[in-house]
Amino acid sequence: MTRAQPQERALTFTCGTATLVGIVHLPAVAARRGVLIVVGGPQYRIGSHRQFLLLARTLAAHGVAAMRFDHRGIGDSGGTYPGFEALDDDIGTAVDAFLAACPELEEVVLWGLCDAASAILFYAHRDPRVAGVVLLNPWVRTPQSEAAVFLRHYYLRRLMARDFWRRLLTGQVKPHTAATSLMQLLARRFRTTRPPDSHAPLADRMAEGFARFGGPVLLITSGQDLTAREFEDTVQKSETWRRLTAEVRVRWEKLAPADHTFSRRTWRDKVACWTLDWLRGW
Repeated sequence: MTRAQPQERALTFTCGTATLVGIVHLPAVAARRGVLIVVGGPQYRIGSHRQFLLLARTLAAHGVAAMRFDHRGIGDSGGTYPGFEALDDDIGTAVDAFLAACPELEEVVLWGLCDAASAILFYAHRDPRVAGVVLLNPWVRTPQSEAAVFLRHYYLRRLMARDFWRRLLTGQVKPHTAATSLMQLLARRFRTTRPPDSHAPLADRMAEGFARFGGPVLLITSGQDLTAREFEDTVQKSETWRRLTAEVRVRWEKLAPADHTFSRRTWRDKVACWTLDWLRGW
């Protein structure tokens, strides 16, 4: 007798006055823990290089139900995009729809890349149905952190590169242009900006959500990504973040050759493998 293949079902659900669109990937026999993929940035439910689609299919093929969806203002969903810091309602209604479509699930894991990872940290501790989170290259960017990471991980590397000096000496790089760009970055790096009274810095609010959640965390960062470098620099400079990421509940995997969106098949497959292994480990 051949094993039944996973099924893929489209569904719609409401968030406020907007209709959202999702795809549920249902294995023949689902494990008690499912994965909800939260979309971030200017993407929709398929993901860059079809990463979210391929991940969901891989999970379902291994007995893990998965759902990917478009939040408000993205892809095929209606409404206006509220920003990644205001996706609580979108994620909450998606969890509702996921559990309704797959009633054998007992708990949900939230999986997100970039600012979707940040949105997950704002939401996860508010919902007891969320048992774990997977965070890829979390977005902690401020004008100062962006400038600092460019200075540390881009400009210093350029200054050490023979090709940069060859292009400078042959006139392919204009000294005035390079110097102006560098001075602008330095100004941004050391400019002090005060956040609105109602908002602590983004990284601090994410750390608060991380601490309040308290469940298992899989953290994955790319080696060739400035967003990941900003996050790692934030962790290195913050006692709170160092303590949080060192907790036993946290597994941190680093994929040295990968870019921000894990654009090669081998990188996507590695992320999927880590996700499955982590899901089975608790």
